Amino acid sequence: MMKFKLFFIVLFCSLSLSAFSQLTYGTTGLLHAPSAEMQRDKTFMVGSNFLNKELTPPTWYYHTYNYFLNVTIFPFLEVAYTCTLFKAEALGLKPYGYSGFTNQDRYFSARLRVLKEGQFWKYMPAVVLGTSDPFTSSGGGQVGTTEGNGYYSRFYIAASKHIPVVGKEEIGVHLSYLYNNRKEYKLNGFALGVTYNPSFHPQLRVIAEYDSKDFALGATYLLFKHLHVQVEMQRMKYFTGGLTYKIHLK
Repeated sequence: MMKFKLFFIVLFCSLSLSAFSQLTYGTTGLLHAPSAEMQRDKTFMVGSNFLNKELTPPTWYYHTYNYFLNVTIFPFLEVAYTCTLFKAEALGLKPYGYSGFTNQDRYFSARLRVLKEGQFWKYMPAVVLGTSDPFTSSGGGQVGTTEGNGYYSRFYIAASKHIPVVGKEEIGVHLSYLYNNRKEYKLNGFALGVTYNPSFHPQLRVIAEYDSKDFALGATYLLFKHLHVQVEMQRMKYFTGGLTYKIHLK
């Protein structure tokens, strides 16, 4: 794990240090909190993350990894498919000779923009409705279940507004409300975040957020217009990071 952590830290620091984040879960947003920012239409992304056990649902009492596929079909619609790895030991498969990562949890996510920033008046924020892992096949199939395998279930509404501060500089302010009905990973509260892309180096993006449970600080960097690097410290001490490759299909 230490080698994996050092890899991301060295990679980030070696850059000359505009990407939208939350690729931790395979969708556009902040680090863990949603935002109302959208990718350009016909954007295609594939990526993978190291997930610290401190920021995953309790089912993962160990560090794990995920990988995802994401497509922004229209300027207002984004869908993603994310897989998070299970260890054989956690599934009770060790007595059968299995070890390490042998299975995965799978879920879909969707984001629908209902208002574009500045659409009706200049102070209008962008607004997005979204969900991740809304459906579980456990128990015959349910939406918004309290138990079962909908581990990353959440429903949310998010608003984002970019505010000029000094000269060409601006900050993004993001507010969202998240909800799920899970017993082991309850969400029912507001999330808030601030983002900053320096005008002199827009590939860099600094993010601070409260995701309704914890505070986190992180940064993303878009390298060669296609490779998205993300690093973060949850509660200012637990590392998570990932890589995403992004292309535009038109």
